[in-house]
Amino acid sequence: MERKVGTVSRGIRCPIIREGDNLTDITVNSVLEACTSENFTLRNKDVIALTESIVARAQGNYATIDDIATDVKAKLGSDTIGVIFPILSRNRFAICLRGIAKAAKKIVLMLSYPSDEVGNALLTYDQIDEKEVNPYTDVLTLEKYRELFGENRHEFTGVDYVSYYSNIISEAGAEVEIIFANQAKTILNYTDTILTCDIHTRARTKRILKNAGAKVVLGLDDILTSSINGSGYNEKWGLLGSNKSTEDKIKLFPRDCKYLVEDIQKKIYSITGANVEVMVYGDGAFKDPQGKIWELADPVVSPAYTDGLKGTPNELKLKYLADNDFKDLNGDKLKDAIKESIKAKNSNLVNNMASQGTTPRQLTDLIGSLCDLTSGSGDKGTPIVLIQGYFDNFTD
Repeated sequence: MERKVGTVSRGIRCPIIREGDNLTDITVNSVLEACTSENFTLRNKDVIALTESIVARAQGNYATIDDIATDVKAKLGSDTIGVIFPILSRNRFAICLRGIAKAAKKIVLMLSYPSDEVGNALLTYDQIDEKEVNPYTDVLTLEKYRELFGENRHEFTGVDYVSYYSNIISEAGAEVEIIFANQAKTILNYTDTILTCDIHTRARTKRILKNAGAKVVLGLDDILTSSINGSGYNEKWGLLGSNKSTEDKIKLFPRDCKYLVEDIQKKIYSITGANVEVMVYGDGAFKDPQGKIWELADPVVSPAYTDGLKGTPNELKLKYLADNDFKDLNGDKLKDAIKESIKAKNSNLVNNMASQGTTPRQLTDLIGSLCDLTSGSGDKGTPIVLIQGYFDNFTD
């Protein structure tokens, strides 16, 4: 009998994870207990996914604001540091800013406007249009910003991030100057020692600043790339992907987790005979239409995954086939014709009109986004996600 259900995504509950916990055993046991509890079985190509948070917690990958300050001072000095293009986030950046500010005599904070890189808005385009401000060329001082726009609070958090970040810097003991600009080279009018805090555009920003003559240019991915006094670290991503843990401590993005996904894959196979895929996921890659926020504040959606999750979907658009190739067919004849097309499809459908409108994205980005929406970021208590049927098609 053919399957009547396609993709199913389940949040799997597990114990609260602490440093040193065996995540392989916890994940395998939690999934198998869910199978028994809910009366389903694992199949080949099922996907088991773990949120990056529990991986980093099990690794004990933490650092303090003092660790950040020590590394920043060693790499950028302790005089004036230009901190440019940070995202507006209490959870993601504010605590990092505390550590950065502790290292410096003065921080020149350059904020992009009308929004940050991931869509958190300082202003609306209507506001800047009304004041005839050109965000591509105009540089605003704090005084000019307040004169034109006054106080602006984030739609969802209610925070005035200009005041919030200014206070963080002052409370850390550094002098603060805030400017608003979208051209990286603008910061060179204030200092030639720069920490660029953008995520996905950081390579371009670094290149522009270096070519423009900056003395020192580093990104968040260059801070805490090795342990400071026994702290956690991430040799590839540094502070990127970090989250607030306590008022003076961050949890870093997990490191070295390829072994973990492969270990879980092997153990599931040894117990059930099912050849599943396994991945670690962080933020999904999707955009909120109301707040205009692009969710992806991590450097990547998935820092580790088994080899079967490499690549992109290779799918035909059923409605295209129905409306074009088989427009004169109905019922079982139409169904059979579409099934035969799927079975006969090429391994690479690039430039094939019948694949237009399918999602040309990495499998890990698509599946990770599904996982992020399934697990949520609050109190659901399901940091493990099991996805079944994702690789099924109409012929299964």
